[in-house]
Amino acid sequence: MNHIYECSILLVDDNSQLLSMVTHLLGQEGYQSLRTAGSCREARECLAHKLPELIILDVMLPDGDGFSLFQEIRMKADIPILFLSARDEDQDRLLGLGLGADDYLTKPFLPRELILRVNAIVRRAYLSGRSSLVSSPILTLGERTVHFDQAVVASSAGEIPLTAKELLILKKLYENRGKIVTFDALCDAVWGDGYYTYENTLMVHIRRLREKLEEEPSHPKYLLTARGIGYRLI
Repeated sequence: MNHIYECSILLVDDNSQLLSMVTHLLGQEGYQSLRTAGSCREARECLAHKLPELIILDVMLPDGDGFSLFQEIRMKADIPILFLSARDEDQDRLLGLGLGADDYLTKPFLPRELILRVNAIVRRAYLSGRSSLVSSPILTLGERTVHFDQAVVASSAGEIPLTAKELLILKKLYENRGKIVTFDALCDAVWGDGYYTYENTLMVHIRRLREKLEEEPSHPKYLLTARGIGYRLI
């Protein structure tokens, strides 16, 4: 993908008026590959036909909930997903982000805010990491090797895929290896502007990274915590 507007997007919401409005907004912005679904069933049919490069997903759907559909999708592919929901309770937002969603926007929303968040996700997921690791695309940690260009952790037991956010976190730590990277710096590298309140979500991703990188995740040797400050990769 050479430009963000080449990104194919699937919008899943049972509100036909909202689907029309968001499709119009994204079309005006320049996105042309747009598909819509009004239920979990229709979303599954779209995904079976062709995987999109970004999904905008409602939480409340007529034949299921977006959180369950999200987990179902992520079992098959690591597609960036933005939750767009009328449920603005903190526990719902933290659940969505904790599951690994790329962002969570509540209704009603400002049209320009939606566009900015979509643009930011696409840039992070597909365009942000082109130049930083060209000369050193491999990181060895004990018996495990991280291949940044393939987003996998390889060992004698096989390969474990990294999610898009895990890869961004690891890249930031790798670029500053040996040094402490603050919570704010890591959150900014993954979520960009407006990253405040993401620290708990960052901890979830760090825990999952340790499960993939460390022989004993509860006693890490490589991805260390600088208590109250951030993390350090050694």
